[in-house]
Order: sequence, then structure tokens, then C-alpha cells
Amino acid sequence: MFRRRQAPPSPPPAPEEPSLPNRLSPRSPSEALKPTVAPPPPEKPERRRGGLLAAVSGFLTLAVIVALGALVGITLVTRQASEPGPLQADKVVVIPSRSGTSEIAQILAREGVIDHPNLFELSARFGGKGPLKHGEYVFKAHASVRDAIDTLATGRQVQHAITFPEGLTSEQIVARLNENDVLSGEIAETPPEGSLLPDTYKFERGATRQQIVNLMRAKQREVLNQIWQRRSPEVPVKTPAEMVTLASIVEKETGRADERPRVAGVFVNRLQKRMKLQSDPTIVYGLVGGRGTLGRGILRSEIDRPTPYNTYVIEGLPPGPIANPGRAALEAVANPSRTKDLYFVADGTGGHAFADSLEGHQRNVTRWRQVERARKEAPQPESGSVDKVDPNTAEPNATQPAGTPGRASAYAPGGGSSLALDGATIDGAPGQRPKAFDASEGTRLDPLRNKTYDLGSPKTVPVLRNP
Repeated sequence: MFRRRQAPPSPPPAPEEPSLPNRLSPRSPSEALKPTVAPPPPEKPERRRGGLLAAVSGFLTLAVIVALGALVGITLVTRQASEPGPLQADKVVVIPSRSGTSEIAQILAREGVIDHPNLFELSARFGGKGPLKHGEYVFKAHASVRDAIDTLATGRQVQHAITFPEGLTSEQIVARLNENDVLSGEIAETPPEGSLLPDTYKFERGATRQQIVNLMRAKQREVLNQIWQRRSPEVPVKTPAEMVTLASIVEKETGRADERPRVAGVFVNRLQKRMKLQSDPTIVYGLVGGRGTLGRGILRSEIDRPTPYNTYVIEGLPPGPIANPGRAALEAVANPSRTKDLYFVADGTGGHAFADSLEGHQRNVTRWRQVERARKEAPQPESGSVDKVDPNTAEPNATQPAGTPGRASAYAPGGGSSLALDGATIDGAPGQRPKAFDASEGTRLDPLRNKTYDLGSPKTVPVLRNP
């Protein structure tokens, strides 16, 4: 039997060799010399844009477009707003309070200041000049829209002025304020006499009357304090109020600036000698108070009538001012002329002749009477002719009824009665009460020669006419 021959065992498998990278396919020598092309970069993953980013990008793009358009528009508007306007001459226009930009544009267009109210409104709103102010303004001829806006934005309003002559009473000042139709409002109460400083005050339309009064009082306090600090120690006034009182009398007695210190010196000398001041304006104020106007000549009975202000009766200063004195009168009282004068009388030239004795005063009075007689004998205007009335050529007692007593003396020696000058006679018969004269005798302020004697009238003395 045949036995089957077994095959020899197969050898174990050989270990696998590590796999080698794919070898490049064989290339030709020419291709091998060419540089190998780098592989392309990997592709970036796509990012999806969010909604906010897209909105911001669109907004910025739109903003740039709008800015460019606005720049072009502003350039055009600015150029047009700078062109001359239609106004042919300067014009005052009042802008009411609480007027809006549109209302102001319509007002200016109606007044002929501008042609294009829409352009004005656009320039005013976006021009950066600030809010437009109401008030009264002057617009120059051919003012452009920009000029009109500048005028309203800066508030350069029309300046009005009101003048108060020295010597007005407080009541007269209030009346003058009430007559001014540019001012508004009412005055709470009449200020105390002598508390206001006469001067010229500027204001804008819409200012109140009380504001002017407050300003006048503040100015008076300021000036009075300054003058009081530098007053002469020889002046017999103890308080600023007394200085104002004496200054008000000086103010009423002379209208010439060069005479005020000398007139003040007369009153100071009389106070130091305890003589009565005997000033006619104090009589008038004692009769009519703040009205300041008697309306007729002073009667002899009124000269003798006791009132708190009548310096023919009382000794020393009256209880308060009789008017509002100006700075010059206050300065004159604070530093009066150093003289021995006790009397003064009109000299016929608008001023006064001064004397330190009764005899010298009588000579001055005699000269004044000669001037009076020369005026009386001067030719009168023909009947029917029109001539201006000169207060310095009027007859002193022409308005007095027959039998009216003669003029009382202003300054008697030693402070005694002004109606008995130690038996002396001045232009009068012996045994009669003589006539002498006070500071205002023969001047524009003389109450016996001006029936409408106004203590507050401006004191400008007319030039004396030649006889």
C-alpha cells in the first residue's frame, strides 16, 4: 500500500516591510529639471455675515453719502445767505417777545429785510449762532440773511436815552418817566426827594420805568458816597442827607456851573453865622411840594407863611431836599468857595453880583434896578407882531395885581427879619418896607417874573438884550 507522502511544513511568513510612500512616477530628465509647483493654499472656511454687521456697514455708507450731500447743501446755503438783501436803507424793526424762528423770518420778510424767509429759518436753525433774541434792532441797508441773524443773535438792540435836568423834583421825574412810551410798567411809589441822580440814562425798548428809578437811586448813592468822602471839614453839614438838602437849594438858585461853588459859599457863610438862608425856591416847595410849580408869583403873605421848608421863617436847613441836585451842585457844597460873601443879586447878564456887606449888596441892587429900568424903556414889538418871550427881559412884577407889596429881601444882616433892613431904603420911600433881592432875582429862575415858575426847568439863561 502506498503511503501518502506528507509535504514539508511551510516556512513562517516573512515580516512585512514598512510601506514606503508612493514614489513619484518616473519622469523624463527634462521634466525632472523643471521646478515643482507648490500645492495651492487650503481654502478658508466661509463665514456667514451677521445682521448687525451688515446694518452698521450700510449705515456708515449712508452717513457718508448724507454728509457729502449736506456739505454741498451747506455750501450753497451759506453762499446764498451771504448775498446782499433787498433793504434799501437802514430800518428799525421790533421783534416781539416769545417770537419763534418762523415768526421772526416772516416779520423780517414783511418788513423788507430779507427775501427768503425759508433760507433765513434754515440758516438760523443750523447756523450755530445761538438763539435769536427779541427786542428792537437796526438792520443796515442791504443786510444779508447772515447779517440779520448776527444782529438778532448778539442782541445789539437800539439804545434809547432819557434826560433828567438837574433840579427836577422826584414827582416831576416820575411824570417824565410815565410820559415816555418806550418804557413799560409802573413805578411802585414816588422816590424820596433828593434820592435820584439827574443825568442821561440809556435803555432798551422793553425796559421798565422802575428799572430806571432803581438805576437813578443807585447812581445817586454811589456819587454821594464819593463826594462825601472828600468834602471839606469846614462845611457845616453833619450828614450826607444834609449835604443833599443844601445842594438842592444851590441847584435852584443858579444855573451857571461857574457860580455854584460861590453860591454854596454864601449859604455856608450864612449857616456859620446862624443867618436865615432866605431862598425863594424853599418857599415854593413849602407851598406845592413835589409838584415844583407854583404857577404864579409869590405873594407877600406866602413869604411870611410858616412852612417846614420856608427858609425865610425857619433857621438853618429845611427838613429835606427841595429837588434832586446834580453832581456839580453836590461837589460845590462839599467844597465851596472860601469867601466872605453873604449876599448875591442878579447882575443883568444871567449871573449874579456878590457882596460881603449890606452896603455892597445895596449897590449891586441899584445897578440891577438900572438894568430893569433900561429894559422897561426899550422899544416894544409892534402890535400884532410875533416875538419870542425872553424871560430875562420880562417885567418882574408885571403879573402882579395893583397894590401888591414889593419884593421881600432874601438876605438880611445878622439873620434878622428880611423885611426891615435897619431902616434902610432900597428903591422905596422912607418909612416903607424896603425892597431887596434874593439869589434868583432877575434871573430865569425868579418866581416873581415867571408865572409858570418851574423848579425843574433846565437852567439855561438867555443872553441879555441891549436896550
